[in-house]
Amino acid sequence: MRLFLALITLLTLAGEAAAQSKGKGIRLWNLTTETISGFQLSPAGKTEWGPNQCLNDKDKEVDHDERLRITGVEPGRYDARVSYPNARQCIVRDIEIKADAVFSIADKDLKDCTK
Repeated sequence: MRLFLALITLLTLAGEAAAQSKGKGIRLWNLTTETISGFQLSPAGKTEWGPNQCLNDKDKEVDHDERLRITGVEPGRYDARVSYPNARQCIVRDIEIKADAVFSIADKDLKDCTK
């Protein structure tokens, strides 16, 4: 009986740990100095921009030091088009995105900016 109870306890704890690790998903950490209003991904080296991931956020923007849940994206290497409320757009090249992990972008990563 003790073995049975120990097994049930172990399975319950394992299930809780698995549930906690799920749901984190892929997240962007905005380390730029500005609020981002648009964040689109494309396979690295292409310009096949996906949907604006900022729409996943409550206020549709990602403030400095805020994290954003990224949806509909498989792990891999991507370029990102980053847009700001002042109409400026920049590209971030060759971002490695891993499953259930956080990736960040900072001002030094921004390239080819336009106003």
